[in-house]
Amino acid sequence: MLEEIDGYIEDIIFLSPDNGFTVAKLKEPHKDKLTVITGYLSIAQPGETITCKGSWKYHPKHGEQFEVSSFEVESPADLVGIQKYLESGLIKGIGPSYAKKIVDKFGEETLNILDKTPQRLLEITGIGAKRIDKIIECWQEQSSIRQVMIFLRSQGISPVYAQKIYKTYGDQSIQKVKENPYQLAKDIFGIGFKMADKTAQNMGFALNSDQRIEAGIEYVLFELTNEGHTRYPKDQLLEKVQQTLEVEIQLIEKVLHQMIDEKKLIFDGSFIWLRTFYYSELGAAKELLRLYTSPINVRSIDIEKAIIWAQKELNIEFAHEQIQAVKGCLENKLHIVTGGPGTGKSTITNAILRIYEKLTNKILLTAPTGRAAKRLSQITRKKAFTIHAALEFDPATKNFKKTQENPLSHDLIIVDEASMIDTYIMFLFLRAIPDHAKVIFIGDIDQLPSVGAGNVLKDLIGSEKIPVTTLKEIFRQAKGSKIIVNAHRINEGEFPYLTQAKWSDFHFYEVNEPEEIQAKIIEMVSDKIPKMKNFDPIKDIQVLAPMKKGLIGIEMLNNYLQCKLNPSNNPFYKGGKRFHLNDKVMQIKNNYQKKVYNGDVGTIITIDLSEQTLYVGFEEKIVEYDFSELDELVLAYAVSVHKYQGSECPCIVMPIHTSHFKLLHRNLLYTAITRGKRLVVLIGTKKAIAIAINNNEVQLRHTGLKDLLKKEDFQETTLPGLSF
Repeated sequence: MLEEIDGYIEDIIFLSPDNGFTVAKLKEPHKDKLTVITGYLSIAQPGETITCKGSWKYHPKHGEQFEVSSFEVESPADLVGIQKYLESGLIKGIGPSYAKKIVDKFGEETLNILDKTPQRLLEITGIGAKRIDKIIECWQEQSSIRQVMIFLRSQGISPVYAQKIYKTYGDQSIQKVKENPYQLAKDIFGIGFKMADKTAQNMGFALNSDQRIEAGIEYVLFELTNEGHTRYPKDQLLEKVQQTLEVEIQLIEKVLHQMIDEKKLIFDGSFIWLRTFYYSELGAAKELLRLYTSPINVRSIDIEKAIIWAQKELNIEFAHEQIQAVKGCLENKLHIVTGGPGTGKSTITNAILRIYEKLTNKILLTAPTGRAAKRLSQITRKKAFTIHAALEFDPATKNFKKTQENPLSHDLIIVDEASMIDTYIMFLFLRAIPDHAKVIFIGDIDQLPSVGAGNVLKDLIGSEKIPVTTLKEIFRQAKGSKIIVNAHRINEGEFPYLTQAKWSDFHFYEVNEPEEIQAKIIEMVSDKIPKMKNFDPIKDIQVLAPMKKGLIGIEMLNNYLQCKLNPSNNPFYKGGKRFHLNDKVMQIKNNYQKKVYNGDVGTIITIDLSEQTLYVGFEEKIVEYDFSELDELVLAYAVSVHKYQGSECPCIVMPIHTSHFKLLHRNLLYTAITRGKRLVVLIGTKKAIAIAINNNEVQLRHTGLKDLLKKEDFQETTLPGLSF
């Protein structure tokens, strides 16, 4: 038999953005101790009174909890509830301090005063005209969206997303959602197809409706782009959509062909593309053809003399491979240099740069991410830019300023970490490059491909249309590093040299159980490594993990490392996330207006509860986030290997265990250990290392750039022979 309890929500401990599962603390009347309640409570807010039906359960780690099966929410009923409601972040200008002052002054009349006579807030010490204007504006906005909020919450949509919906659709919110709730998945960041589908079914949409099937097809295609695919075989796509929607495949095929006829999707007879990715790949192929066949704009030089001169300038003697690489870069309009760590890619970059500086001052050094651009600057001692910065985003138009109509003006463009560039950004970049420019792509083909859709560097090389130099020789100075030696051994399918010797820069600790691995990671990061190497545990050490979930997954490691490395008596909760002042955080989506991008890492420097804003310090800027935008940030004490591509850190720590079996690939382990500059620490089992090394099946990405390049009419073009 179900029991019933009631009280007000004291705090939200956890809220899953995926399904609304919530862990909260409830203050019951006449009880001193808070009650932990769990269930799908995403619409409940701190301070609100809630009546719950459910049953008591015992959790082996967290003790007694009340598992909620159904509930009803009311407005705050007592003074404590009203105060909690006001300090929850709903009203800009009212934080915990002012919430207490207001409730102390006006008591149970507080909400009525905010509704009818808000000017009385001037009676509160510290609240002036400017603050009261902000409070009134925000309260009135809350009042104006109250009907919208009530409607959306009745459909199971949390207040956080309800606010986003109102910001996007305004007074048309209810109408828009009623017309097509599936549009939410496209328009509102954080609302995926599953949440939109649940809302639609609550509203009575049929499971076999065309709107649901169309949204389901787009959802599956977007999920596939998140896995790296730019296109997908039609028959396999139909199967995946049927598994997701559980409707007849004939209905799916009918809607699919309607979408193709309406030009919403592209079909080439075998593969289905979302329009964006088809035109990105087609556009990239055509732009590469344009650049390859256009003449350069600098005077001729003698290549042999230029190479001899560069060796003297750099005080180094090039190996045969390096001479071929420099020669290829000078001879060809487009050229690719690929190789692993310690093979001399940086030497090639500096050689080309020095030679071209004698010919022109119009040189652009660029990389896909801020950290990769910073590293390129350190290597060359020249200013390097991210691709986004080079293209100059314009917040007014929400587009890049540099396009084919307003191209870049450079004669030489060097693109480092080219394996990280996704299809869409590659197209936008290529179209902005002037006809006369020489472009050199430098990267490691054996690393993980881009986070975004596409496999650009692999497709460029696989097309056999663009000249490539592959560097294989490890140079003497690099052979002393076990990180580099082991990276190459792993890449060649050989087991790495494992040791715990203090002199080595590559350590392995054999630990069998996930609980013990978790404890060892926390001990190593917080204590052992900082003492052994004099590293800052937050700035100098980065934990990389293959998986998101589990005891040694990214989420749980972040929670434990946050509490160990940056404890706080005043944590801030939003959207199920816990943030502390000085937390290490990562941006997880491109935000062109703020000029922060997927994978950028920063530090929380201010949390302003009354203004509902949070400030993060990144490499060269401080960025303001409204509380409604905090779903763009995650903790970054532990991150995925993919997210850390193109970055380096003095120390990398990585769990490696057979529980990660599905994700243990050779290129994942190779990419992870090549992120460490001075120390790499693996914690786990030799069996898991062996699984990763033996699994050389590169995860297939269905992409079209290689095929499109092969169709283009590339001509063999030899540039004029060169007097230095």
